[in-house]
Amino acid sequence: MDKDQFMQGRVYGADHEEPSRRPGHVYRELVAGPLDGLLLDVTGWSDEQLAEGTALRTEIGSHGPGGHAHYGPRAADPRRWDWEGDSA
Repeated sequence: MDKDQFMQGRVYGADHEEPSRRPGHVYRELVAGPLDGLLLDVTGWSDEQLAEGTALRTEIGSHGPGGHAHYGPRAADPRRWDWEGDSA
């Protein structure tokens, strides 16, 4: 299994031994960029937070360790969040 296959369906920030989805939780799929294919648990997020998107810490973005990958909701399908770029 390669890295891309391993990451598909995994939840951002979850331990690699946890199940990919937990009952009763709400997720967004991250599309493109360094976290492509991961799920983001947005359970309990406000409508405002869901509309804004987020910057997620990652070591595999263009800024290396300590960098952030920015993701925001896709207009046509807000359950999918598109990569908007990286920052330090």
